[in-house]
Amino acid sequence: MIAYRPRDVVDFAIIGAGAAGGVVAKELAAAGFSVVLLEQGPNFTEKDYSHDERKFMFDRVLTNNHRQQPNTFRVTDKEKAVVQPAVGYGRQVGGGTVHFTGNYWRLHPGDFNERSRWGAVPGANLSDWPITYEELEPYYTKAEQELGISGLGGANPFDGPRSRPYPLPPMPAKGSGVLFDRAAKKLGLHSFPAPLAILSQPYRGRGACANCGFCEGFGCEMRAKSSTAVTVIPAALRTGRCELRTGAVVSQIETDALGRVTGVVYFDARKASIRQRAKAVVVCANGAETPRLLLLSKSARFPHGLANGHGVVGKNLMWDTGMLAMGLFEQPLNEYKGVQVTRVLHDYYDSDGKRGFFGGGGIDARFDWYPMGFALDGLPKDVPRWGSGFKSFVGEAFTRTMSLCGHTTCLPVEGNRIDLDPAQKDAWGLPALRATFKNHPDDLKTLRFVLDRQLEILAAAGARRVWSDEVKDVAFSVHLMGTCRMGNDPRTSVVNRDHQAHEVPNLFLVDGSSFVTSGRQQPTCTIQALAYRASEKMVAWARRA
Repeated sequence: MIAYRPRDVVDFAIIGAGAAGGVVAKELAAAGFSVVLLEQGPNFTEKDYSHDERKFMFDRVLTNNHRQQPNTFRVTDKEKAVVQPAVGYGRQVGGGTVHFTGNYWRLHPGDFNERSRWGAVPGANLSDWPITYEELEPYYTKAEQELGISGLGGANPFDGPRSRPYPLPPMPAKGSGVLFDRAAKKLGLHSFPAPLAILSQPYRGRGACANCGFCEGFGCEMRAKSSTAVTVIPAALRTGRCELRTGAVVSQIETDALGRVTGVVYFDARKASIRQRAKAVVVCANGAETPRLLLLSKSARFPHGLANGHGVVGKNLMWDTGMLAMGLFEQPLNEYKGVQVTRVLHDYYDSDGKRGFFGGGGIDARFDWYPMGFALDGLPKDVPRWGSGFKSFVGEAFTRTMSLCGHTTCLPVEGNRIDLDPAQKDAWGLPALRATFKNHPDDLKTLRFVLDRQLEILAAAGARRVWSDEVKDVAFSVHLMGTCRMGNDPRTSVVNRDHQAHEVPNLFLVDGSSFVTSGRQQPTCTIQALAYRASEKMVAWARRA
């Protein structure tokens, strides 16, 4: 494997080896460029994974450690932010693609021009994307083919046009999927097989899913989940031009007197400060850590943070909104087996102009629980939390319950943002991330509307009991979007349509931070399609530079 020296000027330094960073590293290295790929977490392999629920779901060894990396949260600027977990993201090679559910929806064509179609939404900063679905479609297809996605093209009547079918057939329907199909048909809705970044058949040297049931929150021992850790990152390393460095916590992106990036400074595993020189930097750190790093990278030329001359960095934060509705059935469903999701519907995805509020959502059928989590957090409020009644209900319900998960609009609001906490530090002595977030009123109306539809579907499916959490403002997210949005106007966006920073020509930002709207809370497919497109633009730029 190649090993560059910090004083070597590599063509590209990439920060973050997750959904986007892995794709960018592979594309740039394959095009002949020298690449250093920096990841703050470890490089786990299949032998590091197990079905230990406490380790992976409660101790969260695959995600950011809030003891080392505390963040603070407040609802509005008028409040003092308190230390509490507010954002979650993958912290290992492969990032969130290692432990996510595997849902792999494309955005719809209408997602890219919602502002033009629906007009202004009071209190929101709704804008059109500077690109269209048609421009991104070839890169959606490339992501699906290269990474290995299972699905059935054309099964979703609300999807945009496709240039190729999925490379693999969909996963078979579980019991929840069968019940969901029946209920959808009864209600005149359109259930379809879930597109998943999980192999239904062997593909490119990797084996098919063994239906162990430990997908969400866990790494895949079978290499069947199509994470960047087992797909594009190994391909990048095989080129001989990409070096992967783990345990690298980046503290600053450096620039020269002309305002061009010259490299990055990071702490290694021993907390020694290392400076890696580079001709260009690509930040793929996620929608929370990317703006934080830009704000940390102050200089005389960029006193308010790198690429932040107009004060846009960190604003328009959008995050994970949606509700679980649970249904208990007479017969065992044994939903703990197999992948989490096998069926989805998008009938309520778009705004229809008749609801009295902006927004919509997708709904999937799943079982989102493992035994400990179900017993602690998944029960109806009136079920005892101790004693014989508790044991009786858990023993009966665990194998007879399914969930419907709603994934709903989160409107961009300028005051919702990521910035630096003036008092709190992390384990490296850097200012902690501060999140300010309050749902737009239409977000809450959308949550209620979609939750009502979930409860209707469960009733139509024959559930003898249904329950859910109450609709309220969201204070934690794993889908982090919008904080460095793309656009044509440098006054209102951070990067252009090619993910190049308006103010810094050799700085690129490629992750959920560039999103202009949230879609319906399944961003990974679009993040990776954008990464393929951005990589193509970077290659062309570097060959001209």
